[in-house]
Amino acid sequence: MKLTDLSAATTLTHRLKPEALLALSFLLVILLGTVLLYLPFSTHNEISLLDALFTSTSATCVTGLIVVDTGTDFTFFGQTIILLLFQFGGIGVMSFAALAFYMLGIRLSLRAQEATSSAIVQSEIASEVKPMFVKIIKLIFTFEIIGALILFFGFLPYTNVTGALWSAVFHSVSAFCNAGFSLYPDSLIGFRDSFIVLTTISILIIVGGIGYPVLSNLSKFYNRKISTNGSLRILTLHTKVTILTTVLLLVMGALFLFAFEMEPGDTILQRASLSIFQSITARTAGFNTTEIGLLPGASLFIIIILMFIGGSPGSCAGGIKTTTFTLWMAQMWSRIHEGYGTQLFGRYIPHEIIRRASTIIGIAIWWNILGLFILLATQSHTISFKEMLFEQISAFGTVGLSTGITPSLNAVGRLWIIATMYIGRVGPLTIIVLMLRRKPQIRYPEGRIMVG
Repeated sequence: MKLTDLSAATTLTHRLKPEALLALSFLLVILLGTVLLYLPFSTHNEISLLDALFTSTSATCVTGLIVVDTGTDFTFFGQTIILLLFQFGGIGVMSFAALAFYMLGIRLSLRAQEATSSAIVQSEIASEVKPMFVKIIKLIFTFEIIGALILFFGFLPYTNVTGALWSAVFHSVSAFCNAGFSLYPDSLIGFRDSFIVLTTISILIIVGGIGYPVLSNLSKFYNRKISTNGSLRILTLHTKVTILTTVLLLVMGALFLFAFEMEPGDTILQRASLSIFQSITARTAGFNTTEIGLLPGASLFIIIILMFIGGSPGSCAGGIKTTTFTLWMAQMWSRIHEGYGTQLFGRYIPHEIIRRASTIIGIAIWWNILGLFILLATQSHTISFKEMLFEQISAFGTVGLSTGITPSLNAVGRLWIIATMYIGRVGPLTIIVLMLRRKPQIRYPEGRIMVG
């Protein structure tokens, strides 16, 4: 393709909203992945076009739900395509597009720069897109390479050198991108006693799900602390809220899961280890070290809550996001105590941000209610209500955990899960902004309605 053709293609960005650029970029990668996975040499046995679309969507949206087994049904070429899809989807398709255009000397429009910035680091201004993404990608590849090196020694006792190397690379990228794809039919159940594998993957999941703005801010704090004995004041409000919420969710999730039997015959130490890992992975990664379908209802309910909340903004994670959940809780606390506005860490939160958080939660709730109804109305009666609910929230949170019903879904169910994974990754608010036109602001007379 000529440079002039690429330059001409960028003129389209002047006509599209940033939200449209973000949504379209993911859609195009999903379609390309579908074509590549449908090729005869991508699989050992022919799969349907719908299965190829489902797998491509799940990988690009870093979900991990599967209808065909990744390790046995796909060839090395197919597995490589899946890895590239969740690598692109995890970092952000617009990120790679921005870097490619910069390397070719093509200047992105302000709309495109806004889309790339809001997709990853919302606090950065458009003029800093290039150095920002270069730094992000260096950071990502550093963690993934280190993770792969450690995992290699963790997988080596279970397979040969070649198998351990490929498994280490695949699972390191999958863990950091919070994709949840595994080369093993039982995910990581076979490695539930491997300290190296579970610890390394847990760290990659947390780092990948905490968000690039937080990692960048922590890096600045660390450098300042080394040089000048630094101060906590360099940590932004976003970083403080994200870290606090992440730690609380991980700890509370692990404690609740530990309180209920994870697997018959497990020792206290095993239960503690598996509870911590499942609390970490339930937030959006999708790996599992125990049969999800065999867990008690209380454990499934805790995991559903964790999946719905998800990871943090500007990360590979899905869900409503940790900061959205914290802002909503802070708003409720403020209103119950009749306080003046919403405050966190001694800072007043603007009403516009609170309204955005409430809108995201509202849209997420209604989308999942609609999805649960569609699944209940179209799927086999042998699938229980809790299994349907778990599958719906897992797809929305781009988690990938399943009670085992994914391959049993019919065409309608699979298409709905595909749409839900896409909405969960791009963001429900993004889609709503695209669908609705901004109306002129009109203030009507106040009206009173009894509530409560």
